[in-house]
Amino acid sequence: MNLLHSNDKRGEHAPSWYAATATPLDPFPQLQGNTKADVCVIGGGFTGLSTALHLAEKGYDVVLLEAHRAGFGASGRNGGQLGSGQRMEQDELEKLMGRDDALKLWHLAEDAKQVVKDLVAKHKIDCHLRPGIMHACLNEREVKHEHDYVQQLQTQYGYDQIEALDYDALQAICPSPAYVGGSLDMSAGHLHPLNFALGLAEAARKAGTRICELSEVTGIDHGTKVKVKTAEGSVTADHLVLACNGYLGDLDGKVASRVMPINNYVVATEPLGDEAAKVLTRDIAVADSKFVINYYRLSDDKRLLFGGTESYSYKFFDDIGEKVRKPMQKIYPHLRDVKIDYAWGGTLGITMKRMPYLRKLRPNVVNASGYSGHGVGTATHAGKLVADAIAGQSEGFDTMAAVPAMPFPGGRLVRSPLLVLAMTWYSLRDRLGV
Repeated sequence: MNLLHSNDKRGEHAPSWYAATATPLDPFPQLQGNTKADVCVIGGGFTGLSTALHLAEKGYDVVLLEAHRAGFGASGRNGGQLGSGQRMEQDELEKLMGRDDALKLWHLAEDAKQVVKDLVAKHKIDCHLRPGIMHACLNEREVKHEHDYVQQLQTQYGYDQIEALDYDALQAICPSPAYVGGSLDMSAGHLHPLNFALGLAEAARKAGTRICELSEVTGIDHGTKVKVKTAEGSVTADHLVLACNGYLGDLDGKVASRVMPINNYVVATEPLGDEAAKVLTRDIAVADSKFVINYYRLSDDKRLLFGGTESYSYKFFDDIGEKVRKPMQKIYPHLRDVKIDYAWGGTLGITMKRMPYLRKLRPNVVNASGYSGHGVGTATHAGKLVADAIAGQSEGFDTMAAVPAMPFPGGRLVRSPLLVLAMTWYSLRDRLGV
C-alpha cells in the first residue's frame, strides 16, 4: 500500500482547517516529457521547497517533483509549532555527541528558527507567525526536570528567551487542571503551516524553480547523472535531493530502514468565543510532557487546534475526531461536548533517536528527512543546509549528518510491530504518571 494514496484524494490537500483558510496558489503543471536540470528535488514540503528556493537563488536550475500538491504532506497539516533546539534535549545530545558537537547542534537549531522568520519577512508570507511556546508538565517530577533544563539552557547555552513557570504562572496562561508547571519560550513560535508552505512554493517559483505537481516518482536510475522518472516524463539531473519524509515509499532502502512513517492527528473545534480564555489567555502554543505529545493553540478565529494520538498502520482512523477528543477532554474537561468542525490526519517520519536523517547517499544524492515532529524549523533549515552543501559549503550539513542514525530493528517488515509494543509501554507510563 502506498502512503501517497492510502488516505488522501489525489491532488488535494487534507480537509483541514488549514486548507479551509489557506491563501491558495494556482496549480503547478504536471511534468510532461523529458527535461534536464542541475538539481532534481523530490517532495514539495518544507524541505523540498526550501532546498529548491535556496538553490534557485544561488543560480541553479531546479525541478521539483511533487506527487500531489505543494504542502500536501505533513508540512501542510501539522501543529505549526516552531520550536527551539533539536528534537533531543541538549543534555541527551551532550551524552550522544559530546559537548562541542551538542553546542554546534544548538546553534544550528537557533539558525533554523531564524531562517523561518527571515523567509516569512523576506517573502511577505502571510502565515500568522506569532511568538511563544509553552512546555506543560503533568507532575512534579517532570516540572523539576523542565526547570533544571531551563537553567541549563540559561547558564550553559546563554539562552535567555526561556523562563521556568511554577503552578500559578502556568495556570495564569493555561488554566487546565492537568498541568502543574513548565516553561515558556518566547523565541519559539507558531504559524499557519500550509500558508507557510505555499508561500515557500511561490517564492521558489519566482526564483526560477520549475515545480511540477501531480508528478509522482516511479523510479530512479543512478549514475554520473541521475534520471528521475514519472508516469508522464523524466528529469535528468546532476544532483538529486530526496525530501520525502514519511512518504518516501520504496525510493531508497537505506533511508526507509531509518525513517519510519507514523500517523498523527489534529482537530479544530468550533469557534470558542469568550470560552477561549478558559483554554489559553495568551496567543501562544503549547506542547506537553506526554510521550505521545499533546500539542495545541488557538486559531485566529478562536478555535482550539488540538493535536495528539498516533497510529502506525497505513490507514488513518475512521473516527479521527473522537480519537483526538479523548486526550483533548483530559486536558480541558469543560470541552467534553464541544463541536469539532475539522479533523484530519497526516503522516510524518520518525527516526530511532528522533533526530533528523541528513545524509549523502551517493556522490550526487542527498537525503533530508526524519524530523520526528520537529519539522517546521528543522525541515526548512535542512533545505538550506542541503542547498549549501550542493553549492560546496557543507559544514552545517556535515554537522547534522554526523548524528548517529541506527536502522529500526528488523528492517521495514518488523519495525512497525516493535514500535507498537514500545508505544504501548509509553502510553501505559503516561497513564500511570511514572
